Amino acid sequence: MAIRLLLLILLISFNFSISVSAETSLKAAFIRNHQLWMKEGEKETRLTTNKYVYSPKWSKDGRFIAYVVGDKDGDKTYLYIYDTKEKDSYQPYPTIESNNFKWSPISNQLAFKDGGVLNVTKTKNGRPQDFDNVSLGVSDFEWFPNGKEFIVSSQSNLLPTGWEPVHLFKVPVNANLNTNKITPFYTIQTNTTDLFAIDAEYFKWSADGKWVSFLATATASWSADSNTLSVLSSAGDHFQVLGKMLINENWIKWAPIKSQIAFISGEGRFYVENKNTTVIDIPTFYKRKEYTPKGYVDLDLEWLSPDEVIVARSKENKEWNEGPVPTMYTALYVINLISGEQKQITFPKKNELDISPQVVGTNITWYRMNEKKNQGDVWVKDWRSDQEYRWLKNVDSAPTFFH
Repeated sequence: MAIRLLLLILLISFNFSISVSAETSLKAAFIRNHQLWMKEGEKETRLTTNKYVYSPKWSKDGRFIAYVVGDKDGDKTYLYIYDTKEKDSYQPYPTIESNNFKWSPISNQLAFKDGGVLNVTKTKNGRPQDFDNVSLGVSDFEWFPNGKEFIVSSQSNLLPTGWEPVHLFKVPVNANLNTNKITPFYTIQTNTTDLFAIDAEYFKWSADGKWVSFLATATASWSADSNTLSVLSSAGDHFQVLGKMLINENWIKWAPIKSQIAFISGEGRFYVENKNTTVIDIPTFYKRKEYTPKGYVDLDLEWLSPDEVIVARSKENKEWNEGPVPTMYTALYVINLISGEQKQITFPKKNELDISPQVVGTNITWYRMNEKKNQGDVWVKDWRSDQEYRWLKNVDSAPTFFH
């Protein structure tokens, strides 16, 4: 009896330690009532007051959080940085408006776009401060994995003969507006039957750095219904069209260790139908594979492991054709790409929906909201168990985890 009691105590203690360990290992920046907050373990810290904050992003080492401050409509957006070491926010460039900014993959250097000008920060007293101009005529950009160069797109112009091709360039970090240092990387021929676009956006690198994906986006009205997901090799010598989808950066995810990409394919601006989880090996020589069952739509995705994908799934609603767009009540499912098995893993209540799945270590996190409320909660479960808990209450959107 004593041995059984001891084993029971040890088991309870072990399960508790797993739960606490999972909980305390999480670190995130999030927005509550338009203000920037940070939570590490169980400690929440408010970082801003009297601001409208958007898009927090962690630096490589987690010391800095870059974010945008604007008004309630997202206009006149200015870049700010919070220093977790000095515990203060500062505005490095008070007169510059920007909402497109990205941390270096190798350092605490920040690149940002002001209009069509790409800039990169200098460092002063260990903090991003001051900046150098890098390139003009930039539409969108991303760091190369080596942190020494950018891939840059330039939006095409409308000529009397039609739209120009979309040009991609390779730009060294130290270009300093010297066009002799900038080289053409790839030219997207867009006036074709299966590919019309005037821009390239949302660059994302594969885990091995051999491929970069991006959306070839069309003109405004057209792009609301359909855009072309494409991939390009890191040498700029192999281009491939993967499929049509909406403009949603979070609907494009590379696998954690191999050149395999998952995305939500399908045309049509409304989420009521034709939104399918699609997985393709790159380079692809075989037909792509779709995993969304007939009668359903997938509206978010994340990789759980090299062979498993999490999706936010709802029943489709083909009956709707006018009036307010209906809420799609999603729950999370795990798809095993090898066996094809699909299993529901979250169970929101009536009028609730689970979205924005993220995987942090062994934790699956998601944002649960009620259609009648402006805020939601962040829930967490260790994928090795069925226990789940609420980690954040009353937040404006899904958090940005540091990991």
